[in-house]
Amino acid sequence: MTEPATLASMKHDAKARVEAARDQLLDLSHRIHADPELGYEEEHASAWLCEALEAGGLQVERGTSGLPTAFAARAGSGPLHLAICAEYDALPEIGHACGHNVIAAAALGAGLALAPIADDAGISLRVLGTPAEEGGGGKIVMLEAGAFDGVHAAMMVHPAPFEMLEFPVIAATSFDIRYTGKAAHSSAFPELGINAADAFVVAQTAIGLLREHIRGTDRIHGIVTKGGDAPNVVPEDATGQWMARSTTLAELEDLVPKVLRCFEAGAIATGATLDITRYPPYAEMRHDLGLLERYRANAEALGRLFPDLGEAAKRASASTDMGNVSLRFPSIHPMLGIDGQGAVNHQPEFAAACAAASADEAVIAGAVAMAWTAIDAAADGPLRERLLASGDGGPSSGGAAASGRDA
Repeated sequence: MTEPATLASMKHDAKARVEAARDQLLDLSHRIHADPELGYEEEHASAWLCEALEAGGLQVERGTSGLPTAFAARAGSGPLHLAICAEYDALPEIGHACGHNVIAAAALGAGLALAPIADDAGISLRVLGTPAEEGGGGKIVMLEAGAFDGVHAAMMVHPAPFEMLEFPVIAATSFDIRYTGKAAHSSAFPELGINAADAFVVAQTAIGLLREHIRGTDRIHGIVTKGGDAPNVVPEDATGQWMARSTTLAELEDLVPKVLRCFEAGAIATGATLDITRYPPYAEMRHDLGLLERYRANAEALGRLFPDLGEAAKRASASTDMGNVSLRFPSIHPMLGIDGQGAVNHQPEFAAACAAASADEAVIAGAVAMAWTAIDAAADGPLRERLLASGDGGPSSGGAAASGRDA
C-alpha cells in the first residue's frame, strides 16, 4: 500500500501536470467542438488526441480494433490495469450537444497526469479512444475485438446540466426500418400504388397505442428519414430510424417484439414489404460504488458539488455503450455539471455551453478527479485487491458481459 506522503505527492504532481497542460487541454476541447465529426468519421479528433498522448510519453496504437478512428494509448506496467475512455463524436446538425469534446479533453488530461507516475502508483494505464458513442457502439466493437482485455476497471466523465455520480443509464437498441411499396401517379392511378409512407403512419399509430401497455420506464422513439420523393407520386420507398429503451437488457428483450409487431402492422395494412435491421443493444450501466466513493471525495476536494437533484432528475435516463463496459469490468461514468443556462444535453444551446467557461473548468476538474481516483484505486488495499480479483470480466460489482448502438 502506498505511503500517505507518497500518495499526497503523486496527487500533487498529477494536478500540477493537468494545470501545466491547461491551455493545451482547452485548446483541444475547443478545436474538437469547432470541428464536429460524426461517429466513425472522427479523423481530426482522433489524430489530435493521439498526437497529444504521444507527446506526453504514452505509446499509441492508432486504428485499434479495426476502427480507423479508435486508438489505445498505454503507459506504466503496474499490476492494476485501468482504462480511461475518451469519446469525441458529435451529433448530426447540432454538433457537440452532448459535450464529447469535454470528455476527450478530460481523458487526455488524466492520461498526461498519470503517465509519468503510473509505475510509481502501481498502474498500467490505458487511454482508449472510443468512437461512435452517439450511434454505432464503438466500445462494443472494441470490447469484442479485445481492446479492453486485461482491464480491471474503467472510467470516464460526461458533461450534464448538473453534477451527478450515478446517472441512470438504461439499455437501448436501434432499428433501421425500410418499407418498400409501389410507385404510381397519385391522382391518375392511385389504385396501382402501394404507399410505403402510409406504413409508417400505421406503425406510429400502433406504437402510440402500445404505450398504454408498456412499463413507465420504457421508451420508444424515432424519426422518418424518407417519406417519398414527390407529392404527386405514391411513395414506394420510406425509411426511418427507431429506438427502444428499457431499464435492463432483460426488460428490453421483452419490449422489442411488441415494437416490431407495430412495424409489421404497417406492412400488413398497406401491403408494403418490411425490412428491419436491428443493431446490438447498449446495456444498462452498473456503477462501481467503491470507485464512485473515491471519485466523489476527489471531486469535492476540487470544489465540485453534488446537489440533491430530487426524484425528477433521478428519473432522467439515457443510454451509452459504457454500460456494456460496466457489465464486464468495474466502471464509473459520473456527470460533470456545466452551466447550460437552462439547456440540457442534445439541445443546440447545450452545444454552445460545452465550449464556454464552465465547460473549460469541467475539463480540468474531470481530468484531475479521474487521475486522483486512479491513484486512490491503486493505493487503497481493499479496493485494489477487489479490482485485481475482478480480473478480465470476472466477479465484481459490475456483472457479466453484453453488446451495443446509441446515446
